[in-house]
Amino acid sequence: MIAPGDPGFREAAVGRVFNARKPSRTPAGVVFPETEAEVVDAVRLARTRGRQVSIRSGGHSWAAWSVRDGALLIDLGGMRELTFDADTGIATASPAVKGGVELTPFLAEHGRMFPGGHCETVGLGGFLLQGGQGWNSRRWGWGCENVVGIDVVTADGELVHANEAQHADLFWAARGSGPGFFGVVTRFHLRTHPAEPMFHDTRVFALDDLEPLLHWLHDVLPQLGVAVEPVVAATRVGRPETVLLLHTTFTGDQDPLLDTVPCRALEHFHGPTTIAEENVAMTLQNPEGYRYAADSQWTDADAATLYPLLRDLYAELPTEHSFSIWYGWAPARRLPDMAFSLERNVYLATYAIWSDAAADERHRDWVHGHHARLAEVGDGVYLGDSDFSRRPDAFMAEPNRARLEEIRARRDPDGLFVSYEMGR
Repeated sequence: MIAPGDPGFREAAVGRVFNARKPSRTPAGVVFPETEAEVVDAVRLARTRGRQVSIRSGGHSWAAWSVRDGALLIDLGGMRELTFDADTGIATASPAVKGGVELTPFLAEHGRMFPGGHCETVGLGGFLLQGGQGWNSRRWGWGCENVVGIDVVTADGELVHANEAQHADLFWAARGSGPGFFGVVTRFHLRTHPAEPMFHDTRVFALDDLEPLLHWLHDVLPQLGVAVEPVVAATRVGRPETVLLLHTTFTGDQDPLLDTVPCRALEHFHGPTTIAEENVAMTLQNPEGYRYAADSQWTDADAATLYPLLRDLYAELPTEHSFSIWYGWAPARRLPDMAFSLERNVYLATYAIWSDAAADERHRDWVHGHHARLAEVGDGVYLGDSDFSRRPDAFMAEPNRARLEEIRARRDPDGLFVSYEMGR
């Protein structure tokens, strides 16, 4: 264990945090297990010393959920297992495995795919525990819907396998509880899908086209196929002015509804693509070494209600890399019984990205201020794009939240694992 005062402690505590805006919180110590037995030992050590436990998988959390005052931080970065069973199509992966740069090419060798994160460096642990909004998720479901089992170290310091048939309460909780999960997942068992061709249809519009574009999208969204990912991104990357990118994927034949768009595109690109190629574009929009703040909102509000709010937000992008998205989600199926339970017609998320530490509070105020206004016409957030130290909000249906707390009280009565409350 590396403790405060030891050489390299600060690097151990926050070095793998993707966000250059590192938290000021101080763990009681950091351990780097490389085996499941060492994870068991770490959990038991924390209990013996009266310390809470926090966990880091990929380190991509905008809010750095894993770094908690006074807790023993279990960093899973040294556990890198990947396996695939050709007979069942089930893959297993350690939580720190990165979806884009590790799992995707690994599965491609077997002719398979998984709805991993849109950013290539996102670790599977946090991504899957909080829901997992990934590639082709409108069709294949949330990442957590494709988890068929977990290996997990419990608050009692026992390693168990959980699925729908055994330790079903842990399995239910793991799919959606995010950083509040009361256990250390050491391995995910994943349902994979046959690899499919991937296409994109990207159209560039002026910001002045937002109002008719938004009304059109809300009108056609119920009819769009589930293989279409309709995402409008307000961005300034490569341009001094804000533009709107309408991007769709996984549609081999262009959906005819896309040709009914009422605005003339400044540019239009359509053709085959790959997750690797899409990762390049995402990396340009989400560069490493920058400071980040993010917020989100689910909403069923109509275009007329959203337009003035989004217009103000999009017109004020504070830096070149800052961006905001409108994602037409339009749930087409009933979610399975699991902790994750909150989704609406449209998903909104905004990311402030900057380099000057002196501008931290200004940019955080900008993001959370705009989303506080969106919350007035919304209905909760997605954990993956949230920071409860500034703007806590609902992230699951109330009956599911109550059930989660009942399971927590039974499985972790002493509060060994940290929950959602956290300081700045």
